[in-house]
Amino acid sequence: MAFPEPKPKKPELPKKLVQTLECKQGAVRAVRFNVDGNYCLTCGSDKSLKLWNPHKGTLLKSYSGHGYEVLDAAGSFDNSQLCSCGADKTVVLWDVASGQVIRKFRGHAGKVNCVQFNEEATVILSGSIDSSVRCWDCRSRRPDPIQILDEAKDGVSSLKVSDYEILSGSVDGRVRRYDLRAGELYSDYVGSPVTSVCFSKDGQCTLAASLDSTLRLLDKDTGELLGEYTGHKNTAYKLDCCLSEKDTHVASCSEDGQVYFWDLVEGSLTLSLPVGRGVVQSLSFHPSEPGLLTATEGRVQFWREETHTAEEQPPAC
Repeated sequence: MAFPEPKPKKPELPKKLVQTLECKQGAVRAVRFNVDGNYCLTCGSDKSLKLWNPHKGTLLKSYSGHGYEVLDAAGSFDNSQLCSCGADKTVVLWDVASGQVIRKFRGHAGKVNCVQFNEEATVILSGSIDSSVRCWDCRSRRPDPIQILDEAKDGVSSLKVSDYEILSGSVDGRVRRYDLRAGELYSDYVGSPVTSVCFSKDGQCTLAASLDSTLRLLDKDTGELLGEYTGHKNTAYKLDCCLSEKDTHVASCSEDGQVYFWDLVEGSLTLSLPVGRGVVQSLSFHPSEPGLLTATEGRVQFWREETHTAEEQPPAC
């Protein structure tokens, strides 16, 4: 006799504060998990980039080499390199272990808002206020980009890369997806400046946040609007949005000091997480567990599900 399948557990959302990182790098412009979720990067308005273990709350290394505030960063798949970008118009490739700058890429005409590695970490892609996405070869010594995507009519605010696609959001109100295998460009107009874009984990959908305080879930292939999520406040700042590790919930920063979670399918508001008094500028969801990093003012907070038990800390001497 076959036993009935156990009911799947309801997905848990991160709402228990387990660590606070006092970053001491001015305002934290962005916080990003690395590929496996064991470490995170924080980008500071004091021109520094820092690498942390958020599970233990420890600072591992600081990286300095930008001439102005750092706006975004990403780690390579093997954790050996970092890339970062900033208001000094440069994209920087770093060696994680030594903290040294490997290369500086110059060519953008304005501040660089977002940066990503491709899957093999052979190419860095950067999106700038100068309305272009530029692709830089990490392995060659050539100073100019190998490709420039200049279809946007206004600044590029957000960028994501899958194994064969580039997704970009622009202040011109469009989400653009470049299919590199087919050599095609798909563009969806959402009508308000786009501040953040991301792929769903299953690769079927894209999520876009815009300055009309609305998140929109789009079918990646058809551009059909699958869902709208409202209730948060986003009218003035570039704020992050993301999907939870199993695509069950949509999350967004907000200008009222909270992070909002909606049920992906129903569109209903599930949780508003009080993070701080100021604008919550950046967030990053753990790649495989219910863990969330939030950045507000000068600190980063790490949230886990309520049933989570913290790693054993050695007693302080």
